[in-house]
Amino acid sequence: MYCAVRRKLTRLRASCFLNYLSSFSGPLYKKSSTNYLPTMSSGRLDTPQFKSLLTPDLLKIEELFRSEGYSLRLVGGAVRDLLLGRNAKDIDLATDCTPDGMIKLFEREGIRYIPTGLNHGTITVHTDRSNDYEITTLRIDHVTDGRHALVQFTSDWVKDAERRDLTINSMSLGFDGKLYDYFDGQKHLAERKLLFVGDAVSRIQEDYLRILRYFRFYGRICLLPNAHDPDTLTAIRDNAVGLTKISVERIWSEMSRILVGNHSPHLVSLMYELGVAANIGLPDDGNLSELTKVWESMHGHYQLEPVCLLVSLLKSGEEVERFSRQWKLSNLERKLGMFVSNEREACYQGAPLKYYKDQLVDGEFRNHVLELLKYCSRFSDSTVLEGWTVPVCPVNGNDLKKAGIASGQKLGETLKDIRRKWKESCYESSKEDLLATLK
Repeated sequence: MYCAVRRKLTRLRASCFLNYLSSFSGPLYKKSSTNYLPTMSSGRLDTPQFKSLLTPDLLKIEELFRSEGYSLRLVGGAVRDLLLGRNAKDIDLATDCTPDGMIKLFEREGIRYIPTGLNHGTITVHTDRSNDYEITTLRIDHVTDGRHALVQFTSDWVKDAERRDLTINSMSLGFDGKLYDYFDGQKHLAERKLLFVGDAVSRIQEDYLRILRYFRFYGRICLLPNAHDPDTLTAIRDNAVGLTKISVERIWSEMSRILVGNHSPHLVSLMYELGVAANIGLPDDGNLSELTKVWESMHGHYQLEPVCLLVSLLKSGEEVERFSRQWKLSNLERKLGMFVSNEREACYQGAPLKYYKDQLVDGEFRNHVLELLKYCSRFSDSTVLEGWTVPVCPVNGNDLKKAGIASGQKLGETLKDIRRKWKESCYESSKEDLLATLK
């Protein structure tokens, strides 16, 4: 069954694919044979996104390090995003200065800092009310157990890049725009190819969470749903059992992004084929056809909450409840998942819009109802409800007491009956009309 679904997913709708491609076009790009890349001037990155990132505060920190003979570079996701012509969301920095050396520099210059992760060489610098920068000393993973590592600090940028997971995440960028790329990360990014640094088995066994990170980044970077490196998939299959070492919180953190990302149905199907799904606790009979239907319907129109995509794999409210406990979902996620699971059948069968208005009147979260309607591809109904002002019943308990209804069970039953009549009138009955029914 999974192979059939996988074949189907390779023929994803052309419109979704073209929409995704179009997100990379624009005047800041030059066309290559495979993609659109930011313009490099004299071999250095020179884009508005890069220039806007170099704030006076950040330049001041870089100048401080340079004056003491140390290097400071952008690393990780910021480099990847800038090379794609995107604004960098998270700014992570690396340096060949030791943590003790950084502390001495900051204290001498009166710069506020937080020793957020000294064991791993990370210090957060606070320059003003809006700017915090994480700076991490170059390091080597000296001892690993498949999830955690004992690190050894180094001044070797190549060694630090070598310990990172994917080639596209191993690059560093100087403040002058010079790119340092020791493992062809820029080439792989241009080709939309995802490869581990060096030996895939070694990288995975250092931290089994990298298996899920591979699927997450595949959805973010790769244009085609099924263009995986065969050796990488073999390494994942052979080491999938290592995922049992990973905490459920980290599993859900990665899965929540995989589910809503590009190529999600294909990637989840592949996770089943490679034994990944079984080792992170997904059900053996996950409803891949439902996931495919929901994802293809919403993709390009609306991004569902991740828990709704998870619910599409599960077949009952009981399964949702069990997974909520197993993966330690938040209370809000659990409630949303239960609501969608319990209500989707009626929604698919065409429950009228009035039914969902009544739910809002009765206190159901608007977001729950909107997510349900979008899950079931009822986008026009969701648009109506999104702009609908929820009316308030004109009769309350105090009104009934004034009308002679004593407190207690009788008052509760009467108020419930009044609200039922008010909803049946499409919320148009006045207080006088409703109180008149008591006589």
